[in-house]
Amino acid sequence: MIRKHGQLYLTTLFFLDALAVTLSWLFAYLIRFKLELVAPSGPIPSENMYLYAILPIWVVFLLSGRVAGFVYSSSRQSPLDRFFGVLRLTSVSVLMLMAITFFVREATFSRIMVGYFWGIATIMLFLSHQLVDLLVKEMHLRGVNLKKVLIVGAGELGQQVVERLGKNPEIGFSVVGYLSHSPEEVGKIFKDHKVLGVYQELVRVIRENKVDQIFIALPSKAHDHLEEILVSLGEETVDIKLVPDLLRYMDLHSGVEELDGMPLINLSESPLYGWNIILKRVSDIVLSGLAIILTFPVMVLVAIALSLESRGPLIYRQERMGLDRNVFWMYKFRSMKVEAENQTGPVWAKENDDRRTRVGTILRSTSLDELPQLFNVFKGQMSLVGPRPERPVFVDEFKKSIPFYMLRLKMKAGLTGWAQVNGWRGNTSLEKRIEFDLYYIKNWSLSFDLKILVMTLWKGLINRHAY
Repeated sequence: MIRKHGQLYLTTLFFLDALAVTLSWLFAYLIRFKLELVAPSGPIPSENMYLYAILPIWVVFLLSGRVAGFVYSSSRQSPLDRFFGVLRLTSVSVLMLMAITFFVREATFSRIMVGYFWGIATIMLFLSHQLVDLLVKEMHLRGVNLKKVLIVGAGELGQQVVERLGKNPEIGFSVVGYLSHSPEEVGKIFKDHKVLGVYQELVRVIRENKVDQIFIALPSKAHDHLEEILVSLGEETVDIKLVPDLLRYMDLHSGVEELDGMPLINLSESPLYGWNIILKRVSDIVLSGLAIILTFPVMVLVAIALSLESRGPLIYRQERMGLDRNVFWMYKFRSMKVEAENQTGPVWAKENDDRRTRVGTILRSTSLDELPQLFNVFKGQMSLVGPRPERPVFVDEFKKSIPFYMLRLKMKAGLTGWAQVNGWRGNTSLEKRIEFDLYYIKNWSLSFDLKILVMTLWKGLINRHAY
């Protein structure tokens, strides 16, 4: 229901975006074939073919918005962030259009015109978002589509509600202040809003400030006041919303859903469900298969070097724990002496580890020992991007001492990850690694995966902690 208050913003933005895409396509056609800044190499194509393409282009933009992780974001977003978000959307859309026309031979579009379209669409979509923001802000200044909100509870939970409403001004909620259980807090200011009274003064504050919505945000220890508050609202017409004191327990993709009319609160849920699972798996199969083909000569050379240096298996198998505690055999090129852990037992590799072979030292420092894990990815045991898998013996140890450690297992283990490309690999802080892993899971998208893969090639293969 809260999001419905922002429907005017989202609807206006959607239709303006559709108009911007249409005009961008038409302008690109005019510039290419009417102004002829670059002389066409053949006859000018039929206008009808380009007009008929507008509807599929709309569909592609909607789909690519999903793939690129683009959403109609808050009007609080900075212009620079919005511009790069739009640039990501148009870039993915144009790439998808080019891929489609490659397989549909009946229609061939000018590549120069598509380039014009990409540039014009980026500018026009950005301007349409800026224009809608200005219109919404002006409407709110005039009191149009603006609801006055009172927060019952001035504690941490109530302040978080105010903070989140402030991050989404397009919804159209204006906070008038708080109510508190403590008379000593009356008049104090939290998050730029004043405490207007105590719970017993609820009706007076509602009428004096013409409040439209009430958010009851009481801590669990104060829920004995809830019945008193609800009874006092019996003769009022304000909308009432209850904020449960569960934020401290809500981690991965938490939210509220309904089961046959019964509200359910998700405290923790993996982002991979429905089409997300299929999209990530297809990308893993395609990219890992391509990587296996491209790196196969390198793997052959590594195998020859290992066999020349010492006897023993070329591939080292090690038990690792992945998605939902599933244990699998992870493959690596052997970089240590045979039976290196016979005396030490399972331990982490350390700097200047005397168990390594000479070739193994090079392999580990360049991450070439990880190449066989491409086969783990292709088989579906791992993903190209995700939290790095850990050995079961270490998982049992870490889960007792590191909060939220097991939440990493809500996502399939990866060959590389957000923590690794930010330098948290090898014998570094586990707490920081968990922090980056959880950030990745909470913010997962295919475009985020692509960014991590590019960062891995750019700076993640060689690391001073890779030993």
